Amino acid sequence: MLFIEGAAGISGDMTVGALLSLGARAERLKETLDSLRLGDEFSYVIAQKSSYGIAGTDFDVILPHHHHHEHDHPHEHHHHHEHRNLADVEAIIDRGTMSDRARALAKKAFRFVAEAEAKAHGKPIEEVHFHEVGAIDSIVDIISAAVLFDDLGETACVVTGLTEGTGTVMCAHGELPVPVPAVLNIATATGIPLRPSETKGECVTPTGIALAAAFRTHDALPPAYKVLGVGTGLGKRDYGRPAILRILRIEAV
Repeated sequence: MLFIEGAAGISGDMTVGALLSLGARAERLKETLDSLRLGDEFSYVIAQKSSYGIAGTDFDVILPHHHHHEHDHPHEHHHHHEHRNLADVEAIIDRGTMSDRARALAKKAFRFVAEAEAKAHGKPIEEVHFHEVGAIDSIVDIISAAVLFDDLGETACVVTGLTEGTGTVMCAHGELPVPVPAVLNIATATGIPLRPSETKGECVTPTGIALAAAFRTHDALPPAYKVLGVGTGLGKRDYGRPAILRILRIEAV
């Protein structure tokens, strides 16, 4: 089975990195991402890096005209991808080349995010337009993680809890307290425990906890287990400590 440790938090890109590090196939990922037909909306880089001395896999989604077009051409709408709703995202997932299981996992994870955002904003789910979650990087993170999780072939997945930070974080709506509303709503809906830590900042993202919730089949580890493999995914934020997500392949003994 797989164990999503979450001792330093979780995000979408960290999850993708950890699954690649554990041996899920980058070729399978490329095939799926190419099939989404999102053309020039994004590119991505997979690299081996380290965070505070701990080596791991970094998955970076690059949004080519996210910033410069905004200023160069204020009257053109290069930002259509920032206003997708749930139906638009599900259509993207549906046209991608992936197994039925990966497709179901991606939809499940995205629905957790959509329901959490709808609740946070007090709107019906159909009316939520994803400026953050539906921003293309979250769609890519969720589809990528679902495909790679499926590629590893394990059906059982343990999530015992996720470590969250403290303080506030800046987002599209200004400054929000940590955990952000969407993370709290997913934690409430799924029962995934949050473990507080002294780290300043957001250690658990909505995409990260949504993926953990979609993959999770067990909430407790076996009494004893052998570790068959370790995947380490790296995060982008500097918390003054390693920003890593470890996913272990384990076997009960």
